[in-house]
Amino acid sequence: MNKITNRAVSVLLIAALIIVGLTVYVLRYIDHGKSWAMSFSRANAGVTGTVTDRDGLVLAAFDETRNAYAENALDREACYHVTGDYWGRSGTGILSAYWDDMQSFSLLTGTTHAESAELKLTVDTGLCRTAYAALLGQNGMGAAMLMNYRTGEVLCMVSAPSVDPLDSETEPPEGAYINRCLSSVFTPGSVFKLVTAAAAIETVPNMDSRQFYCENLYTIAGVDIKCTGPHYTQTFEQALANSCNIAFAQIAVKVGQTNMIEHVRAYGFLDRHELSGLRSAAGNYPLDFVGDPELAWSGIGQSTDLVNPYAMLRFVAAIANHGVLVEPHLLMSETPAAGETRLMQADTADRLAAMMNYNVVSHYEPEDNFPGLPLCAKTGTAELGDGTSHAWFVGFLNDEAHPYAFVVLVERGGSGLRVAGPVANRLLQEAMKR
Repeated sequence: MNKITNRAVSVLLIAALIIVGLTVYVLRYIDHGKSWAMSFSRANAGVTGTVTDRDGLVLAAFDETRNAYAENALDREACYHVTGDYWGRSGTGILSAYWDDMQSFSLLTGTTHAESAELKLTVDTGLCRTAYAALLGQNGMGAAMLMNYRTGEVLCMVSAPSVDPLDSETEPPEGAYINRCLSSVFTPGSVFKLVTAAAAIETVPNMDSRQFYCENLYTIAGVDIKCTGPHYTQTFEQALANSCNIAFAQIAVKVGQTNMIEHVRAYGFLDRHELSGLRSAAGNYPLDFVGDPELAWSGIGQSTDLVNPYAMLRFVAAIANHGVLVEPHLLMSETPAAGETRLMQADTADRLAAMMNYNVVSHYEPEDNFPGLPLCAKTGTAELGDGTSHAWFVGFLNDEAHPYAFVVLVERGGSGLRVAGPVANRLLQEAMKR
């Protein structure tokens, strides 16, 4: 009797294990069946298709026997962080984001269904090539983006260093697979003064009638705020053009931390954004109470401030478009109907635009540095505490024929005007020819 009982228990245990094993297998099959079916070779999954730029230049092509890229090596490198690769080594890339959409998988048969696909992108390969070469001409580390702020089309998205996906012999530079446009955040420095200025316009009465005094040093609650030099008595507009730390420390404190947080959040700097299926990194701003000295530094773009370049592009694009952001996109099949958002009041945006143009006219020597460009811009030299600085240059062209917003970052590059400015100029000059 004991033998029969033991055998019955053993059979039940085996049956239970089989049921558990089958359940686990079915659940894993539902979740991973498609990747199992494609594991031998993505190229043999039966999918054929092409990825092209806005002018029809092939950036990637694949069929049952090959995975191909653009013919020109510089094009492959310049556009790598837009296209990605077939193996998902980049954190972003159209090939990774849309691979699953290019084929269907049957749970019943366990096979993929071949499907032809063509993706036409909004990017201009020539502009990407120009921006990439310009970044390499600095220290080879940074990001550059350009978009049409009327239509939302992203014309350029370049991150450096980059890789040639067809070069299997050269060791990629450190960080080459990171898309600095989307996947990284950086201390913003003085470009963040645009955010503080916008918050001040919307919360502090009579900002344009206020004056600020700077003698190179300002002490708040026992903490010294230093400036790049004495600016003496200056208006709000002059303070932005002077990029005066002391003025903007006072402005941030006047706005108050609650209002600063509200506006930083409303402008999207704390969010992860989506660009045609590609996700960006979220920024940072001090949300817990920090007191006036730290609040002052945060309004200058230092403290714990971190900004994603794509989030900054969205912000300056909204300024250019009278406060309305036409949601950026990378696929030609998308339209401005993808979304429009009012980030700020129209009066605020127009005032900021005028102040950014004053920056250029009064301080940036436009005929030497940006000849012929109807430019509204702001520089940033973000100190990192180790003797190095990120170089920023952000803004837009006030030109109906060429409605372009841009962001340029040169990582640990130094001066925003002297280092990031020339990169922006080369990109914008080329864009004006289009």
